Amino acid sequence: MHLHVRHESEYSYDVPVALGPQTLYLYPRTYPYQRLLNYELIIDPKPARIVRNIDIEGNVQQLVYINSPTDHLRVTAEIELQSDEFNSFDFVLFPFEAQHIPFRYPQAEQDLLQPYLARVGVSERVESWARQIATEASWQTTGFLMILNQTIQKFTYEIRESGAPFPPEQTLTLRRGSCRDYTTLFIAACRSLGIAARFVSGYLFGNPQQEHQLHAWVEVYLPGAGWRGFDPTEGSVVVNRHIFLTSTAKPELAAPISGTFMGKANSTLRSELTFI
Repeated sequence: MHLHVRHESEYSYDVPVALGPQTLYLYPRTYPYQRLLNYELIIDPKPARIVRNIDIEGNVQQLVYINSPTDHLRVTAEIELQSDEFNSFDFVLFPFEAQHIPFRYPQAEQDLLQPYLARVGVSERVESWARQIATEASWQTTGFLMILNQTIQKFTYEIRESGAPFPPEQTLTLRRGSCRDYTTLFIAACRSLGIAARFVSGYLFGNPQQEHQLHAWVEVYLPGAGWRGFDPTEGSVVVNRHIFLTSTAKPELAAPISGTFMGKANSTLRSELTFI
C-alpha cells in the first residue's frame, strides 16, 4: 500500500513575535514493513537552521531556529511511504510464562522498560476494571489485550482537537473520549497489570473520522514479540494503515510542534491533514 500524506499547520500572531526554538515531531518513524519513499519539510519564514536529532526514545526530532520576527509560522510536512501488509500476531511469547498475566520481564528488559511501566493514572478503579477484563480473558496476555481494545472501542467517540488527554479514570467513568483519551486509558490498564505500554502519535489511513486529524494509539512490549500496536479507537491491532510519528512514555511529549514565542501577542492555529 502506498501512503501519501500532507500535514499543514499555521500559527498566526496578531503582532510580530520572536520565536524560540521549535521542536517538530513530523518525521515518520519507519518500521520493518514500512519504507520511506519521500519526505519534504517546508517552513515559512525560512529557518536559519534545522537540526535533526534522535531523541532519548528513538524518535526523529527536528529543531527549527528562526531568527527574524514574524507574524506567522507555517509548517508543511509531506510524507510518502510504502506500507506492506503483515501479520501482527506472527510472534511467539517467550519466556512462555509471558503467555499469561501477570508475568515478569527478563531483568535486562525490565530495567530498560521502567518508564513504560510507571503507574501514571492507575487508580484503584482502573486497576479493578483491568482485572475484570483479564478474568474474562482467562488471564491470557493476548486475549486480555484484544478484549481491552474492543471494550474501549465501544465507548462513545468524540473529537477534541486540542488539550491534554483526560485522566484514565475520567474516560472510564464517562465511557467517552478522543483517541488520545482511549490510548491513555489502555496504557493505564496495561501498566496496572505489569505490561509495558507507550503512547504513539501519527496518522491513520482509511478511517474518514480520523483522516483529517492526528491519531493516537498504543504499543505494548511483549517478551518475544517486542513492541506491538493496538488501536482502541479502531478496536483492532495495528497493521499497515498507520503512519508513526513519535512514541513516548509520556503523552505530553508527543506534540507534533511545540515551542515558545516572545512578545505580547494572541495566536491562532490552523491545521489541515490530507491523504493524497
